[in-house]
Formats: sequence, structure tokens, C-alpha cells
Amino acid sequence: MKIGCFALVDPFTPLEHQFARVRELGIGYVDITDNHDGASLGREFGFAATASLDGHPEALRAMARRHGLTISAVCAHANLLDPASPERYGTAQIIKAIKLAHFLGVGEVITTEGDPRTAFGHGLSEAERVFSIVEKLQTPVEWAKALGVRLLLEPHGPVTDSVSLMGAVLERLGNEDVIGVCLDTGNAWLGGAEPLEFVRAFGPRIHHVHWKDMPAEMEAERGKRFGCGMGLIPLGDGVVGIERIVQALAEVGFAGHTTLEVAGAEAVRVSAERLRKFATQA
Repeated sequence: MKIGCFALVDPFTPLEHQFARVRELGIGYVDITDNHDGASLGREFGFAATASLDGHPEALRAMARRHGLTISAVCAHANLLDPASPERYGTAQIIKAIKLAHFLGVGEVITTEGDPRTAFGHGLSEAERVFSIVEKLQTPVEWAKALGVRLLLEPHGPVTDSVSLMGAVLERLGNEDVIGVCLDTGNAWLGGAEPLEFVRAFGPRIHHVHWKDMPAEMEAERGKRFGCGMGLIPLGDGVVGIERIVQALAEVGFAGHTTLEVAGAEAVRVSAERLRKFATQA
């Protein structure tokens, strides 16, 4: 198991700073976390840790080399339940993320459907939600297959937080060699599922893990809230059962990349230490 970190350690700092901080914490892998089409004022003026999907990949490769890091994935978390719109991160951006990953020599792009924000999205039936995701991912799947990139679905919405509905999406998409799962431990738990159920259901198709733990006081939110960007406590301090999940992943032969989605440098450091210990004991 390879341990990486979100490139969002310190707020309001550029991507180069984030890469340096990840390396300072003794972690050798990092993902391209926040990204966008075209230009960004925050990126241009140094207070947003974001990368342009239209930028030259060598700039990102060189940045990673300067800090002794390996880029493990490109995140392309999307809005796949609301109507397609130029203002929404969706199919077009996922395709760009796949192209960027290809030119970076990175094998994984991670996406999800997100929580709908419009009356249209909230009004969809269960079957319509599955169809909406599958329809919006058809062309990205074709690009991923052509470019040798694996597209991974992460629990982070009313469909992907459900083991059965995630299974329905994967079945409709087919292409098991191209489409897989990124298990997000905190998101799955928060959405009302058990992360261990995801391991049991999708074991060999889990190719990346996003690690976060959840505090006991968030029990009341389970099944009502779909995903959170960062865990606010170190791994092992919460109720998700991280050690059991590490063990279960080892039992299904998982040996891929993982990413710490933990807020704060000290919490990241503690989480990495515990994760290494759990992996050694698994």
C-alpha cells in the first residue's frame, strides 16, 4: 500500500507550497487535487492550490520532481446529477483530466457524481440518477480506454454512497479493465454505508483509497450528508474503523495508491504513522 496526501495541506497557498509540505511530512506521493479549465485568478496570484486542465503537463511533472514526489492520481470530482452546463464540472472536465493523466504518465483519474444542487437533480428517481451518471461517463470511458487510464468512481453522492447503486452504475458501464472504485472511507460511512461492505462487494475493483476518519458526533449526519472534502481528525481517532478496513483491503490483495484526506499538517503526520502501523500489522 502506497501512502499519499491531498495537495491541500495549508490553506490559501499555491500548489508548489503544497507539494513542499507533503514532502516535509515524509510522504512521497501526491495527487492533483483541485483543478479547472483555463485560467484561475487564485492560481495566478498564488492563493489557490489548483492546476489548470489546459496547462502543459511538464510543469506539473517538473514540480513533482523538484520535491521528490510521485503524482498518483488526478481528481475529477464532478456534478453528474444536475443538468449539464458550462459552469458545472462534468463530462468535458473529466475527459480533460483523463488526457492530463495520460500525458503525466499517471494511471488513475478519480471522479464521482456529487450531491445535486438543483430541483431537477433532487427530483430524479433512483433509476434516473443511475442513468444520468452512466450517460455522462460514457465518453470519458472511451477516452480512458483509448489512453490507458483507469477511471475510478468514489463514494461521494446519493448513488455512489450506496453499495447496490454503485454496483448498478459499474454494471451499466461495463469495461471492468477501465472502470473501478476509489474507496473513500469517510464518505462511505457518512453516506450511511459501511466501508467494509465496499471492500467485500468490490475488492478487486478497488484501485485507490481516500482515507479519512469521522468523529462520533457525526453519527447524526449519516445517510443525510453525501461526502466531505477533508477529515478533521487523525485516522484512528474516529468511529469509521480504519484498522479493520486496512486489514480487509490486505485480505483482498490491495496494494495500490492511497491518499490522506486529512486537514492539518499534524493530523496528516499522525495519520500517516498510524496507517503505516496498521498496514504492517495487516
